[in-house]
Amino acid sequence: MKKIIKIIGIALLACLLLLLASPFLFKGSLEKLLMENINKNLNATVAWEDFDLSLMRNFPKATLVLKNFSIVNKAPFDGDTLASGKQLQLEMGLKQLLKGAEDAIQIDALSLDEAFINIQVNEAGKANYDISIKKPEDLNTKNQEALEESAGFVFDLTHYELTNSRVNYHDQSTNNYLSISQLNHEGTGDFSLATLQLDTQTTAIITYKTGDTEYFSNTALTLDALFDLDLENQKYSFLENQGKVNNLPLNFNGFVQINEKNTNLDLTFKTPSSDFKNFLAVLPKEYVKNLDGVTTTGNFSIDGQLKGIVDDTKIPTMDIKVRSKNASFKYESLPKAVENIAINVDLINTTGLATDTYLNIGGVTFKIDDEIFTASGNLKNFTQNMLVNLALNGTLDLANIEKVLPIDLDQDLTGIFKANVTTNFDMNAIDKEEYQNIKTNGTASITNFNYSDEAFQNPITIRNAAIRMSPGNIQLEDMNAMTGETDINAKGNIQNLIPWMMAKQDLKGHFTVTSDTFNVNDFMSSEPSNTKTSEDDKSLSTSEDSGIKIPDFLDATIDFTAKKVRYDDITLSNTKGTVSIKNEIANLTNVTSNILGGDIALQGNVSTKEATPTFAMELDLSKIDINQSFEKLPLLKFLAPIAKALQGTMDTKLNLSGNLSKELTPDLTTLGGTAFAQVVTAKVDASQAPLLSQLGQQLSFLNVDQLSLQNVGTNLTFNQGTIVVAPFDFEVEGVAITAGGSHGINQNMNYDIKMDVPARYLGSEVTSLLSKLDPQDAATMTVGLPIGLTGTFSNPKIKLNTQAALTDISNRILEKQKKALINEGADAIKDIINDTTGDDIGGTAGSILDGILKPKEDTNASDNNTQKETTDAVKDILGGLFGNKKKDSTGIKKGN
Repeated sequence: MKKIIKIIGIALLACLLLLLASPFLFKGSLEKLLMENINKNLNATVAWEDFDLSLMRNFPKATLVLKNFSIVNKAPFDGDTLASGKQLQLEMGLKQLLKGAEDAIQIDALSLDEAFINIQVNEAGKANYDISIKKPEDLNTKNQEALEESAGFVFDLTHYELTNSRVNYHDQSTNNYLSISQLNHEGTGDFSLATLQLDTQTTAIITYKTGDTEYFSNTALTLDALFDLDLENQKYSFLENQGKVNNLPLNFNGFVQINEKNTNLDLTFKTPSSDFKNFLAVLPKEYVKNLDGVTTTGNFSIDGQLKGIVDDTKIPTMDIKVRSKNASFKYESLPKAVENIAINVDLINTTGLATDTYLNIGGVTFKIDDEIFTASGNLKNFTQNMLVNLALNGTLDLANIEKVLPIDLDQDLTGIFKANVTTNFDMNAIDKEEYQNIKTNGTASITNFNYSDEAFQNPITIRNAAIRMSPGNIQLEDMNAMTGETDINAKGNIQNLIPWMMAKQDLKGHFTVTSDTFNVNDFMSSEPSNTKTSEDDKSLSTSEDSGIKIPDFLDATIDFTAKKVRYDDITLSNTKGTVSIKNEIANLTNVTSNILGGDIALQGNVSTKEATPTFAMELDLSKIDINQSFEKLPLLKFLAPIAKALQGTMDTKLNLSGNLSKELTPDLTTLGGTAFAQVVTAKVDASQAPLLSQLGQQLSFLNVDQLSLQNVGTNLTFNQGTIVVAPFDFEVEGVAITAGGSHGINQNMNYDIKMDVPARYLGSEVTSLLSKLDPQDAATMTVGLPIGLTGTFSNPKIKLNTQAALTDISNRILEKQKKALINEGADAIKDIINDTTGDDIGGTAGSILDGILKPKEDTNASDNNTQKETTDAVKDILGGLFGNKKKDSTGIKKGN
């Protein structure tokens, strides 16, 4: 007995060791076999990070696991991922491990975890899942079947499942899109049988749309169903089942049969009960929350049928009825109920042609308090040029929405909406902007509408807005709105109200807007900025969290008039002009206003289309107050920092472009353009400008506290934060001045100034020289004084080039003295000669003097010698007059 037990123990141990060792024995060959089968059967690139084989995980089954696998398409979907996943697990019998490369491997169970399946069909109808390698056409059917049975995988499944997976299906040929997320599905049945029952459980979130029409949007689906599968005839019938769309229960009956060229459907579905709570269940959960505690009356039912052939040209006929009558509901936690609910809607197709499908809204009615609202109409020709025929009539208090439904709106709504409108149009009229084909009649209005949003600092209140509609003409008869300090009154016409409301097009129209006070700050974001800037640099702020955006849905022209416009601490009066808005670009024309004690005219554009707003503008400012401009306009402060010391008026014309901050103020570092600025009249307050104070200290003759300017103008050029001032001339207390240079946004400057200063202002050294001149010449003589200005306007560095001025004045005084002495000496010589020898000698002396002052070019040698002797004699006389100069033994002139 002990021997038998020992033998059994050794056998069991051997089996256990074999089980433990088999993964190492078979893993390499199985991975190679799997890859060979894939390459033989699939026209795609298949890869995985890890291949694992276990005999213990699902004993007595062998378990093959592929981790982080992917299947990537080849042409015509080259590079697209068909499928990928965290893990693919295959279960098979142990003897399947012993099969050769030419034998089919039977798979018993399959599971996918965190898989992504991406199915695409291109415009030519080619599907990316069609990746099986086609067998040679010359193989006969018998050989083909034999080959298929002798190689690859045979899926005789008894169980399969997908966990936490998603599926995308996009058919470009039919413009259909299906997205399935959070998919958890499993099925159990014996697929080795020709006829079987498959027990399934499914939960998923689906989105489905055809063209631009979305039928399901993140809709929750559950289905626990038992199917009867006839695999030979590919007929799948519903047996027992229970499904939910969101929380709406539905039961299904009938079958789906897949034929060689088409699919045959015969399905019916309906709600298992008629409680009106079923209607609330089909609404998205974010609108209805928990249905526990909801009191309902009346009924609600869905009863539908789909029957017929599905192929390239036909769809099933359908008759889906949605009904409710004398219904109501009220949430226990909310103050009001919705009553007198009636729903009569049918989705019908009687021919099997998609174009003949239509939605008939016999009537949808509800009442809150004493306000009744109704809608009716029909939608036809869904797949081509859809025809819309709708009527709306009634009153709705928007504040009641949160009083009847437990929804969390982004902002509280108030206001009374009234409508009595009928409209009839086709979608081509919208797409092609053929507004004359939109037949709309009636009126609509909203009163006391309040709208709050984090994007605005204050709530927006529309006291009244009324629209009157007639074919080809939609008039905004009146709109009166308020936000913060801003009031707006508007009238005009709207070209495309219906397309805009359908989110198909931008709002187009021409409006006249008036306002008593328009405060731009009211339309700035209330969200705090993360960018900290100094007061002087606030115009350079580019906060990502706040700012003004031109509405992207506007394509309109607005003629505006405002008695007062405020922006920061700037106030404009009597503002008027025209702005055309399109693609987040505002083009301004003929804009005029009173500002800073003067007038402004401007035209140009502002764009918020890109991440960084831009502008291009022409401005003409006339007789504006210099001091106010400097304090309130960072741009002018940058143009002329010295203007801080001026008190008076100026004119300027600017042609500028550059980037804007989020608050739509110029980013001075990007500024480009030109300007002409002219000081009309101004007095100087040197205490406001260190530069002028230091100039006054170094130039004692210049009383800067008494300076005044009139009609001083110059041209300026801007280039990315640097401003170049062209040389300009002006006069201060009889001193002619020429100035020019450049400065930057950092206030660093490099200017050259030349003052044409009266010579008598240059000190005692020059005064002593001037005393040798005629008093009249001395009084009128001026000299150029070069001045260099560097540093900053608040900490200037002044360089007076007095040496150049002194050298210039000295040379000019000496030149005048020399000319005067020469004339004086010549007259003395003539007098001496005339007194000594008489008229003849005098004439000769005069001729000699003329020869000295105007030497002849052509003379003979003897004449030259005679003239030289006479000249030397005259030089001795003139030398004495010029300063008692004498010759030394070396022949070098000496003097004081």
